[in-house]
Amino acid sequence: MHANFARLLTFSSMLAAAAYAQEQPIVIRAGTLLDGKGGVQRNVDVVVQGGKIQKIGPAAGKASYDLRTATVLPGMIDTHVHIAWHFGPDGRYQPRDTSQTAAMGYAMENAYATLMGGFTTVQSVGSPIDGDLRTAINRGVLPGPRVLTSLRAINNGNLTPEQIREAVRKMAADGSDLIKIFASKSIRDGGGATLTDEQIQAACGEAKAQKLRAIVHVYQPATIKAVVSAGCTAVEHGSLADLDSLQFIAAHGTYFDPNIGLVAQNYLSHRANFLGIGNYTEEGMAAMEKGIPASLAVFKQALSVPGMKIVYGTDAVAGAHGHNVEELIYRVQKGGQDPKAAITSATSLSAESLNLGDKIGTLAAGMEADIVAVEGDPVKDIATMRHVIFVMKGGQVFKNR
Repeated sequence: MHANFARLLTFSSMLAAAAYAQEQPIVIRAGTLLDGKGGVQRNVDVVVQGGKIQKIGPAAGKASYDLRTATVLPGMIDTHVHIAWHFGPDGRYQPRDTSQTAAMGYAMENAYATLMGGFTTVQSVGSPIDGDLRTAINRGVLPGPRVLTSLRAINNGNLTPEQIREAVRKMAADGSDLIKIFASKSIRDGGGATLTDEQIQAACGEAKAQKLRAIVHVYQPATIKAVVSAGCTAVEHGSLADLDSLQFIAAHGTYFDPNIGLVAQNYLSHRANFLGIGNYTEEGMAAMEKGIPASLAVFKQALSVPGMKIVYGTDAVAGAHGHNVEELIYRVQKGGQDPKAAITSATSLSAESLNLGDKIGTLAAGMEADIVAVEGDPVKDIATMRHVIFVMKGGQVFKNR
């Protein structure tokens, strides 16, 4: 927690200049523009003022940012991260910090790395410190993606339905942007059901009553169907789903967030950092390794289901922040997803799933000026998404080359 934090502080001196710049139109000259909904334009200008996109079309005069050799697209959205998870000074996963100041520092580092990777919005599910991080970033003093958070999660199978409803009401009162629910065990523990249908209905029903979305950690087909039937917003993981349960998801318009290309691989590559803590055992690691091809098979099957709304979430934990785009590359290279569809998933479709489709996720007049650029053409080579050279969030430039 040193080099990245030092870089964070350099942005504070840029704020006055950025505020002044927003009084003047900013012209971004794009060689290729992907609008986030499958549209492609060549040699076009994006005019930004007051933090929003004013127009896309020819602009007179010199460009503020010349990105004619790059591909410009909306700031990407990750609908499932754990932004506060980190490794401690000894390199080991640190689920609890004795110092909340240190914990906030790690969270800000993760936020900075995520923003530099081209992700201008994340949904973090969920740690109480996420709320403090959200507040700090919203003040505009330190750089980071827009943060939505559940603050906590419903994960106690011993609660009565009424106690679950009360827990949801408390999360809403505390400022949660959404409700996170665990309806299954970790895949490291087999992924079995932990909530009854009645408990699931209580959680998602109360979330809806509080005008909040509900996303659910769930694996097995029967529990997936219960989650969908209860009106929950999104199925997270779902790596034990069968065709029938996938079709059930699609038929009800529920979002599906499979998390197949980063989280398990990150755990395995950082095995020594996690082993011996909680349920991070050799058996658990073996279960995750076995689950990688199974999750990929479910993803491929989901792509074939008409009407399936696959959003973009990585489940990024300690060690994965800043590498969020690896999920996108994996979905295309290993999963066979069309590159433009994958980018749409990580932009406008994910924005829609957050009820923010009228603000972010698309490059169009009137939208928030969340704009990134990559060197090369990701439609031809999705791996170019690793090479983010420009990041603007809300009209402020945080990275340029």
